[in-house]
Amino acid sequence: MEGLDIRYTYVTDLPYLKSWLLNKDVQRWFPVSEEKEIEDAVQCWIGFSRYSCSLTATLEAKPCGVATLFLMPYRKVAHHCLFKIVVDPHYQRKGIGASLLKNLKHLAKQYFHLDLIYTEVFEGNPCITLLESQGFQLFARQEGFVKEEGRTLARLCYEVHLGK
Repeated sequence: MEGLDIRYTYVTDLPYLKSWLLNKDVQRWFPVSEEKEIEDAVQCWIGFSRYSCSLTATLEAKPCGVATLFLMPYRKVAHHCLFKIVVDPHYQRKGIGASLLKNLKHLAKQYFHLDLIYTEVFEGNPCITLLESQGFQLFARQEGFVKEEGRTLARLCYEVHLGK
């Protein structure tokens, strides 16, 4: 995509991330719903930027997506980690998520020497197509994980092995 750049995340990207999570179309795919929950989640998420394990996609210098490795602090489990990704709803389905995820996988393998990364999404999440196109495989399904508007959704856990 013309004008797309991937860079490390800055603390100043926080308002963008928060605004995306406040969007109801985005928020429905994350476990947060109240503004205080979103604020806490965003603080945690952006906090990982200090370890250079978070990437921001920009279009003409304006943030349009963030993907973050939630690194594990314990040596026994430091070979894998959870990640989260979100793209501004105005720029979804334009290849930004794919570019972020490709770069995040590279960062995870080459810089942090991780063996695998994983994420959890709710059933029906449009991100599932992206994950599967990037080689992620479903390894767990938990029924009734989230309640939303009188119905429950399953949690789906996807992982990809990064190889040696």
